[in-house]
Amino acid sequence: MTKIRVILILFVAVMAGSCSLSKANKEYRGAIVGNWILNDVTYTGSSGNFKSVLFNDVSDACFKGSQWFFRNSNSTGSYTINPGADCMEGARNIRWSVYEKGETGNQLQFKFIDEKRNDVSGGYGYRLDIVSLDQQQMTLQTQTTVEGEPITVVYHFSRSY
Repeated sequence: MTKIRVILILFVAVMAGSCSLSKANKEYRGAIVGNWILNDVTYTGSSGNFKSVLFNDVSDACFKGSQWFFRNSNSTGSYTINPGADCMEGARNIRWSVYEKGETGNQLQFKFIDEKRNDVSGGYGYRLDIVSLDQQQMTLQTQTTVEGEPITVVYHFSRSY
């Protein structure tokens, strides 16, 4: 009986240890936790004016000034779209984490959830490269294409208190 208990305890300890976050991941999470304002969305890699729908939600103009909240305890949060022309205002609930890409950097990833924290996006989500992050500013970016040309969408955040 005691051998079974020892084996069970070792199994639980190994499983718990394998689920822990790396030191770097914890540092990124710690820096992201809290309130942010998305100040601007810019495009690099091609010339011209762009209008896009971000995260299959609303236009990029609607995201300017949106308020983002990242909770650490259960990896949930939200962003809130402000009222405006052609903007569907209100809060969107998310589950978020930091994805470690290895030597090429880290990404903020999130997917949409409902009020009960259930996935509402069929397992699909979004990953944004973390370009810079400190206690005051956060810059994220993602790559896409427009008419076959590579475009980088850059998200400029500042801490909100």
